[in-house]
Amino acid sequence: MPDPITPVLTKRWLSPNSWRIDTYEQLEGYVALRKALRASPEQIVQLVKDAGLRGRGGAGFPTGVKWGFMPTDDGKPHYLVINADEGEPGTCKDIPLMMADPHSLIEGCIISAYAMRANHCFIYVRGEVVHCQRRLEAAVREAYQAGYLGRNILGSGFDLDIVVHSGSGAYICGEETALLDSLEGRRGQPRLKPPFPAASGLYAEPTTVNNVETIATVPYIVLGGVEWFRSMGTEKSPGPKIFSISGHVERPGQYEAPLGTTLRELLELAGGMKDGIPLKFWTPGGSSTPLLTADHLDMPLDFEGASEAGTLLGTTALMIFNEHVSVPWAVMKWTQFYEHESCGKCTPCREGTFWLSRVLERMVDGNGTKDDIETLLDVCDNVFGRSFCALGDGAVSPITSGIKYFRDEFLALCEENQANRQEPVLAGSGGVES
Repeated sequence: MPDPITPVLTKRWLSPNSWRIDTYEQLEGYVALRKALRASPEQIVQLVKDAGLRGRGGAGFPTGVKWGFMPTDDGKPHYLVINADEGEPGTCKDIPLMMADPHSLIEGCIISAYAMRANHCFIYVRGEVVHCQRRLEAAVREAYQAGYLGRNILGSGFDLDIVVHSGSGAYICGEETALLDSLEGRRGQPRLKPPFPAASGLYAEPTTVNNVETIATVPYIVLGGVEWFRSMGTEKSPGPKIFSISGHVERPGQYEAPLGTTLRELLELAGGMKDGIPLKFWTPGGSSTPLLTADHLDMPLDFEGASEAGTLLGTTALMIFNEHVSVPWAVMKWTQFYEHESCGKCTPCREGTFWLSRVLERMVDGNGTKDDIETLLDVCDNVFGRSFCALGDGAVSPITSGIKYFRDEFLALCEENQANRQEPVLAGSGGVES
C-alpha cells in the first residue's frame, strides 16, 4: 500500500455541508484571497509560474505562462472563462469538486481574475449536470453576500462578477474556442487560430480559458507557497492531482495523489482489480488518449511519463478493463461516441469518424476482413493532424493504440468471419451426378 498523503484539493469533501460558505471559511476558506489582494497582479502571475502549475484539463500547458499572454494596460475588458464542460468519457473530477467544494473554485476565480485584471468571469457548466449548476449558483450568491464578489472586493478596489452559464450538452464545447462560440450564443464549433483567445477571445476581447481543477488549485499555491507546492509531484509536473478511476476496480471513485503516482499504486488505493480478474488494458486520461496495457503499470502518471510511453496524461481519467473485455468492441463504442459528437465543421473528422465506425461495426458483427485493419489505419492517418481541432486526433487514438497492442484480437475477428463463410463439404460428394 502506498504511503497515505495529506489531502489538498479534496480535504473538505467529507466535511458536513462542505459546499456552504460557513464550512469553507472555517477551513481556511478565502484566506488566500486576502493574501493575494495584498500583492500585485504581476506577483500572483509570477507565483503561479514559479510553482509550475500546469493545466489540469488535458493539455498540461503552464498556467502562469498562459496568464502572462494576457495584455496589460490595453484599456480593453478582460475575461476569465472556466471550462466546466466535463464531457470526456471516463472523466469525473470537476463535477464532484464543484459539488463538494464550490467555493474553492470561486476563490480561485477571484484570485486568477485579479492576476489577469479581468472584471468578468464565466463558468461554463455542462448542461446535463443541473444539480451541479444549482449548487454552484448558490455558492456564488453566498460569495456576493459575504463581499467576496461584486464591487470593491474586501476594500481592495478590485471588482469582479461571476456568471454561471449552462451549456447545451455538446462534447465539442470542451474545446476552448468552441466553448467561447457557445457562450456567445452561437453554435459550438472550434475557431481558426490565430488569433488566440488571449488576443481575441470572448466577444473578441482578451480571454483566458482554464479548467476547473486548475483554478481550484490556485488558492492552495497562494497559501502554501512555491516550495510547498513543488514538494509534491515531480520536477516538471509538480503538485497534487485528482485521478478518476472507473471500470473493473473494487472501489471506483476520485483519488487524490501527487503527479507521478503509478497505476499500480492507485489500484492498491482502489482495492485492486474487481473479483481478482487481471488487468488487460486501460486509458490514462479518458478515451481520447492512446490506451495502455498491463506492461505500463509502473509508468509515472505525469505529463513526461505519459509522453515517454507514447500516450497523453489528459484529464487523468483512468478507465480500467479486465481480461473479459474485447478491445475491438471497446474501441468501436468509443468511435461511435466521437462520430456522434463530431461538430461536422471539417471533412477529415466528419467523414473519418463515420467510416471508422462503419468498419469497426462490420468487424465486431462478424463481417470483417483482414484488409479492414489496414483500412482503419489508413483512415486514421488521414484524420490525425488534419482535423480542425483535437477531436479528430482523440477519435483515432484508441484505434491506432488498440491495433498496436492487440492486433491479434482484431485479426482473430476477421479469421473467425472467414471460417464462418466457408461452405461445408458434404460427405460422399466427390463426383458429379450423372
